[in-house]
Amino acid sequence: MERRVGTVSRGIRCGIIREGDNLVDIAVESVLGAAQSEGFELRDRDVIALTESIVARAQGNYVSVDDIAADVKAKLGGGTVGVIFPILSRNRFAIVLRGIAKGCKKIVLMLSYPSDEVGNALVTLDQIDESGVNPYSDVLDLAKYRELFGYRKHEFTGVDYVEYYSNLIRDCGAEVEVVFANQPKTILNYTDCVINCDIHTRERTKRILLAAGAKAVCSLADLMTAPVNGSGYNERYGLLGSNKSTEDKVKLFPQAEGAQKLVEAIQAQILSETGKHVEVMVYGDGAFKDPQGKIWELADPVVSPAFTAGLIGTPNELKLKYLADNDFANLSGEALRDAISASIKAKEGSLVGNMASQGTTPRQLTDLIGSLCDLTSGSGDKGTPIILIQGYFDNYTSM
Repeated sequence: MERRVGTVSRGIRCGIIREGDNLVDIAVESVLGAAQSEGFELRDRDVIALTESIVARAQGNYVSVDDIAADVKAKLGGGTVGVIFPILSRNRFAIVLRGIAKGCKKIVLMLSYPSDEVGNALVTLDQIDESGVNPYSDVLDLAKYRELFGYRKHEFTGVDYVEYYSNLIRDCGAEVEVVFANQPKTILNYTDCVINCDIHTRERTKRILLAAGAKAVCSLADLMTAPVNGSGYNERYGLLGSNKSTEDKVKLFPQAEGAQKLVEAIQAQILSETGKHVEVMVYGDGAFKDPQGKIWELADPVVSPAFTAGLIGTPNELKLKYLADNDFANLSGEALRDAISASIKAKEGSLVGNMASQGTTPRQLTDLIGSLCDLTSGSGDKGTPIILIQGYFDNYTSM
């Protein structure tokens, strides 16, 4: 019988995860328990996804403000340090900034404008236009910034991040000077020791600074890459992808090796208990943009830090509306359905360059599926840190 339902994404509830919990058993029991209670069955190529938060919590992957301060002082010298291009986030960056400030005598805080990397606006584009400022070249000090733009609170959080970050640094015992600029080399007019806090452009920024004569440059990915006084760490991403845990501690992105072993173990246990070959991944932020707030969601370094082999690659799909409007424009009803089904069944190899695939989403499977997971689980109190996606790899011909 023809299948009437395509992709289904389900949030799966489980208990609150603590350090040391066996996530393999918890994930398997939660998914199979949900299937039994809701009356559905697992199928081959279903996707089980776990939010990075519960993976890192089970790993106990935390670092304190003092851990960060010690690492910053060891790597940057503890004097005047430029902190450039941070995102504007109490959850993502404020506690990290406290650690940085405790490891320095003075911070030159250089903020990008009109917005940060993920779209949080300091000022609007209309305000930039009215001011006559050229954000590609003009450097503003704090006095000039206030003269032009005054105090502006974030649309969603109600926080003036310039004031908030400045006060936070002072409260940690460091001096602060605020600069607004978009060219990395600008910071070298103030100090030659730099922490570049941008996420997806970090390697380019670091290269530019070192080529311009910086003495020491660390991205957030270079901090907390090894334990400090027995702390957690992330060998690949350092402080990138971290989230506030308490006022003195952040949870890091999951350690890569442990996360990879986890997804493969869940896959193996599901196969053993059900005979079904599922795919498994760990996901963080989705890769999408909010049209209202102009915020790009992806503040993590990647959408998925660990996934099973079947999730490698990009979609290889035909555009049904293209086939219907072009190749089979003279057909309708059952004849049209049969013709399109035959085209899908006959597709071979990569469809790159094929007009019938134009407009399909050319993104990594893990980015697409991770975005769906992030939207399903949300970021609040839904209590569904495990997601089951069924039918994602089906197509129009699936029975």
